[in-house]
Amino acid sequence: QVQLQESGPGLVKPSQTLSLTCTVSGGSITTNDYYWSWIRQPPGKGLEWMGSITYSGSTYYSPSLKSRTSISRDTSKNQFTLQLTSVTPEDTAVYYCARSPVLYGSVRYSDYDYWGQGTQVLVSS
Repeated sequence: QVQLQESGPGLVKPSQTLSLTCTVSGGSITTNDYYWSWIRQPPGKGLEWMGSITYSGSTYYSPSLKSRTSISRDTSKNQFTLQLTSVTPEDTAVYYCARSPVLYGSVRYSDYDYWGQGTQVLVSS
């Protein structure tokens, strides 16, 4: 059973960089043909795909967030990390990490086979 767990600060000040880590257990992030994604849900809104890192380390980003987003991984710890720069209150959301078979960009819950519980991030001074 694959499990994903997000970790990071719950409160970030405007203009700072948000950094979140997803720790994966029960499966390797280097297993062929799986992509590992960050998805968020702002209050009262739908899911927003932010970006993905593949089993081989390639990355894909949402065009609307690409200039502020970076996803990296630490294979020795079986973790992948999101960095979002220059945050504003509009970045307030629940942030999820999730796994999918070879696929990126989806906002459909069912396209992902495993999800983390989500972590609430508030951007406020």
